[in-house]
Amino acid sequence: MSVDYLLHESPIGYAVFKVILQPDTIGNRLAEVQKAVQDLDKFGKTVELVGLAPFQGTQDALQEINDISEGILSDFLRATLETNLPKAGKKKTITLGLSESNLAGSIKAAFPNLACETAQTSEVVSDLLRGLRQHSGKLIKKLQPGDIDRSILGLGHAYSRAKVKFSVNKQDNHIIQAIATLDQVDKDLNQFCMRLRENYGWHFPELSKIVQSNDQYAKVVLEIGDKSRLTDDDTHDLAAIVDDDEAVATAIIKAARTSMGRDLSEADMEIVMAFAKRTASLAAYRRQLSNYLGSRMNQVAPNLAALIGDTVGARLISKAGSLTNLSKYPASTVQILGAEKALFRALKTKGNTPKYGLIYHSSFIGKTGAKSKGRISRFLANKCSIASRIDNFSETPTSKFGEALKRQVEERIEFYSSGAPPAKNAAVMQAAMNAVMTDIGIPDPTATATEDVEMADGVTAGATEQARREKKEKKEKKKDKKSKGDDAVSEKKSKKEKKRKADDDDGESKKKKKSKA
Repeated sequence: MSVDYLLHESPIGYAVFKVILQPDTIGNRLAEVQKAVQDLDKFGKTVELVGLAPFQGTQDALQEINDISEGILSDFLRATLETNLPKAGKKKTITLGLSESNLAGSIKAAFPNLACETAQTSEVVSDLLRGLRQHSGKLIKKLQPGDIDRSILGLGHAYSRAKVKFSVNKQDNHIIQAIATLDQVDKDLNQFCMRLRENYGWHFPELSKIVQSNDQYAKVVLEIGDKSRLTDDDTHDLAAIVDDDEAVATAIIKAARTSMGRDLSEADMEIVMAFAKRTASLAAYRRQLSNYLGSRMNQVAPNLAALIGDTVGARLISKAGSLTNLSKYPASTVQILGAEKALFRALKTKGNTPKYGLIYHSSFIGKTGAKSKGRISRFLANKCSIASRIDNFSETPTSKFGEALKRQVEERIEFYSSGAPPAKNAAVMQAAMNAVMTDIGIPDPTATATEDVEMADGVTAGATEQARREKKEKKEKKKDKKSKGDDAVSEKKSKKEKKRKADDDDGESKKKKKSKA
C-alpha cells in the first residue's frame, strides 16, 4: 500500500513529510534499497518537508510525548495535521505513516477519511521512518548541528524523571522482590544445610541428632572443626551458640568423645569448614532479609502486616502484583489467591472449589477447628481486603486498624469454638478510628467543649442538636405522610370520576337502544 505523508515525532516538534517517490514494496528488502535509505542524497529525493510545528519548550515537549505514549491525540498535534495535510474526501483517501500504533487509532477516529499505516503494519513505512530518524537533522533546514541530539538527551532525561516520580511511592515493589529473594534463600539454605550435614556427618554423625536447627548446626561445625580437639573448656562457647543451653553443649562434647565418625584429611576438613562458613553467612543474610521485609511491610502495609503477618501479607502483595491490585480484589478473590490451579481444576471437573489459598499459611487457619476453617478463611479474607484498602489509600501509615481487625478474627474464632459473642464491627472500627485520630493529633469531635456546655438547666449542646434533628425528621415524616395521603385522595377522586363517566356512558347507550326499539 502506498504512503502519501509521514509524521515524524521529533524531540523539537512535529514534522510532516510528503512522500514524492513511492518505494518499491516488492523489492523493499533488497540490499540496494536498504542502502538507499541510509544515503542522504537518495533519501532526500524520496521525501519532502511540508511543515514543522516546533514545541514551545521542554514542558510542552514532555506533555506531547506523554500523550503519544498513551495514544492521546493532543490539540497541538490535531492542529498540525489539519494545517499540513490536504483535506481528504470520500473518493480521495490520504495515507499517513507514523510510528506509534496507539496514536494511529486516535488519529483515525478524529480524521475518518485519513488512513494510517504504522511501522508494525507496513515495511515501507518502517524503512521511511528509519530514514527520517537518521537524516532528520539535515532534512530540516533551520536546525543547527547537534540540536537534535541535545533535544533527545534533555527530553529523555525529563521523560525518565517523570516516570520515576510517577512511581516514587510504589514501595511495594521492594516487598515483591524481597519475598521472592527470601523464598529462594530458604531453598538454597535448606539445600546447603543438607549437604553440610552429609559432609560433616562422616566425621561427626551424632551432631545431627543433637543440634536440629540448621543455623545453629553450621555455627557449631565452625566452632568444633576437628572433634578430637574438643575439651570441657569449650562448653561455654558451644552453649553461647545453642541459646545458652549448657546441657546441649555438654551432650555435644560427650558425643564427640565416643563418636563413631572417621577422621577427615586436612584438605577435606578445609573444604567442609569453608562450606559451613558459607552456610552460616547465608543464614545471617536470611535473618537480615527477613528483618528488612518486616520493616518494609510496616511502612507500606502496616495494617495487613498486623493482621496476617509480614510473610503472608508480602506473599499476597506479590501474587496480586502490587498493593493497589490487591486492594481492588474482592474478598472472594483474596480468599483463593494462590490456589488458581486447584480452582480451575475444580471448575473443569465440577468438583469442590478450594476454600483458601495463601491465607492458609496464616496462624488463624491453623488454630481453627476443621469444621470452621472455611468460615474463618472467608472472614479473614474479608478483613485482609479491608486492611489492604486502608493501607493503599491512607496517607498516614498506621497499624491501629490492622490490630483491631486481628482482634475481630480472634474473637470470631473464639465464637465458633465457645460461643462467646464478638464485639460489633461498628464499635471496633470507631474505636480504631478514634485511636488513629488521637495519634495524628485530631481531637475527637464528640469530646469537645461545645458538646458539654449546658444551654439551660442541664440541657447540653449535644442534646439540643439531637432534639433539633429529631424534630426535623418528624417534619419530614409528616410531609411524606401528607404527600402519600394527597396521592391517595387524588387516586380515589380519579377512580370516582372514571366510575361516574362509565355510568353516564352506560345510561346513554341504554337510552339509544330504547329509542331504536
